[in-house]
Amino acid sequence: MKAVEANYDGLVGLTHNYGGLSAGNLASAKNTGLISRPREAALQGLDKMKHLHDCGLVQGVLPPHERPFLPLIRAAGFTGTDKQIIEAVAKTSPSLLGAASASAAMWAANAATISPSADTADGKLHASAANLVTMLHRSIEGEQTARTLRAAFAAQNHFRVHPPLPAQEAFADEGAANHVRLCAAHAEPGVELFVHGRRAGFDQNIKFPARQTLEANEALARRHGLRADRTVFAAQSLTAIEAGAFHNDVVCVGAKSCLFFHEDAFADTEATLRAIRTAAQDLFEPQFVQVSAQDVPLADAITTYLFNSMLVEWPGEARLVLIAPMECQENQNVARFCQKLVAGNGPIGRVEFVDVRQSMRNGGGPACLRLRVVLTEEERRAANQNMLMSDDLYAKLTRWIEKHYRETLAPADLADPQLLLEGRQALDELTGILGLGSAFYPFQINN
Repeated sequence: MKAVEANYDGLVGLTHNYGGLSAGNLASAKNTGLISRPREAALQGLDKMKHLHDCGLVQGVLPPHERPFLPLIRAAGFTGTDKQIIEAVAKTSPSLLGAASASAAMWAANAATISPSADTADGKLHASAANLVTMLHRSIEGEQTARTLRAAFAAQNHFRVHPPLPAQEAFADEGAANHVRLCAAHAEPGVELFVHGRRAGFDQNIKFPARQTLEANEALARRHGLRADRTVFAAQSLTAIEAGAFHNDVVCVGAKSCLFFHEDAFADTEATLRAIRTAAQDLFEPQFVQVSAQDVPLADAITTYLFNSMLVEWPGEARLVLIAPMECQENQNVARFCQKLVAGNGPIGRVEFVDVRQSMRNGGGPACLRLRVVLTEEERRAANQNMLMSDDLYAKLTRWIEKHYRETLAPADLADPQLLLEGRQALDELTGILGLGSAFYPFQINN
């Protein structure tokens, strides 16, 4: 049986703005209040998807969420018409309006954790929507994400979509940004690595929040039916978290049998690598590419998002390809290391640079924008074909973005009630393009 690793990217939302809502995300904090360019951001993300599709990779599209999200504002006690609610919250609680207007669902790496059918006890692909409880603006995503996953993977004989874990700090879950799957081939059983920043109830007394708990990772592994001897739980380095690695994928990425990581990624590197080798025994020989702080200082790794690159199996190439943000090319230390990386005979043979600057300024690199989903040929045929990239879908989405997205968006523009109407009109049209049904968004369900 053959299988491929598809990348499902989140479409940048119509309210893409620099709200600085994410504690520990240095890029987000640095650019707080700047004027954003939603149309440019959406087209940049779409162009990355189309490029990977054109190169022979399987590429999926995940729709943006409804924003501003009025159910959050209504739950906070605001009443009246939609227009009255937005005007009132903008005047008396602008931070709540900012949280309700965040387009952070574009970072699909946080949408869910995926275990392919080759790893699970029942032979089905399992997907668990993340609860994202640590941040208010992201905690409102879980229900819609689950609805999206059910739309993408509806065939219950192939897929099992789980709701988010309980919305409580003990089960804080930030999705695939803290999960890596290693394998010899995508269709074969692999090793799933879950990385946590803390244990439930444990106060680490650090500057930034540790967002993923060990308890959440253990629950995900249980509900996905993973074999204990092929599952590894590892602690993220507090040094990395304090430096701004709010998710493990800021300092680590893996694909096939290769784990590419900074020396400060894990609390106990030797123990983590030893556990992976043990779990991979009789399956494959892991290839570890550890990057020293001498080659790439941790600060440079975080500002350039070197490890928040996409590490992919490229059609026709024997070695993996690292799809990195342009910022890596512009940093002297990182650019020099990238040349060194591909010069040897290691598992990574080429670095390709892409422009996702609008996303980068808000704290997300190429890997943040995508959710990796391993699909067998049969599962790929059973998935929602309207959500898979094609020349026709690219053309439709380009026209859709150019028609509906604002060119610029300032923080003050979030108070404009017209933004809600524009978004709803656009999303109503998008449900038809992606085959999502007529009752997909809250505003459609409640009408």
